[in-house]
Amino acid sequence: MRDTSSTDLRRYMVYGSRFRSYKCNKFVYPDASKIQRIIVPPEKEKWEVPWHEYNPPKYNSELLKSKAFADPDIPNINFKPRWNSKDGKINRISFLGRYKIINGYPINPQKRTGLRGRGVFSRWGPNHATNLIVTRWKRNNGLKQYHDTTKKPILQFISIKRRDCEEWALPGDIIKDGEKVLNALKRKFMEEVLDILDKNRNNVPYLEIRVNNTFRKGTIVYKGYADDPRNTDNSWLETVAAHFHDKIEKSGIESLFLSAGDDATNMNLRIPEFIRL
Repeated sequence: MRDTSSTDLRRYMVYGSRFRSYKCNKFVYPDASKIQRIIVPPEKEKWEVPWHEYNPPKYNSELLKSKAFADPDIPNINFKPRWNSKDGKINRISFLGRYKIINGYPINPQKRTGLRGRGVFSRWGPNHATNLIVTRWKRNNGLKQYHDTTKKPILQFISIKRRDCEEWALPGDIIKDGEKVLNALKRKFMEEVLDILDKNRNNVPYLEIRVNNTFRKGTIVYKGYADDPRNTDNSWLETVAAHFHDKIEKSGIESLFLSAGDDATNMNLRIPEFIRL
């Protein structure tokens, strides 16, 4: 356990991204369909490796077919997206560079996943999301608390337990079409951590002031591919992770009662252990 900074967080995220992804290698796709991927051996994950027998099943969630905000299924003669570009308010640009289009389908630039189609994502190709790293020093009666062994200040961060997979995660969400990243981060924090959807509406201005105090200045620590169990060969998640440190004891996050909301079942302030690089 150690003191950390935005630089340490950035190095930690980059270091972690080098590991082989495993969440999108789960055999059963994570929704009610119970559709099964084919198993992709590690040595055949990269598209550059020939695999002529590769023919995974295709899955497009039926729930999205009636949604006006979602891309239609492919093929569709009326669907003419601008791949690798800003398509009106829709951002179809990948952080990983230009992705290939084969037979009208965007191709996951990271790996084979054992499943074709759009899955449960609303977009073919990259689906952009945000993740929040909100930290503060652990205090007792206003005084910083220090670790018994390292003698360094103890850093806490906010984490939530998701309803869909029962796993602990950083607060985050898909960015809405045309939405700025900072606005998406603040919106999701209000929804997911402050439970704004169930709060008395009279408290909203008070909460927004506190959140704006904390979110005045942040540091982007990661932009890129996200290992997600919903990823497919043709739709995948990419994220922007930003770090905000709460330095304001009486008018920032320190002054708020945190509660879980939206798609979170629980909320906790955790003490992170960072890898020494």
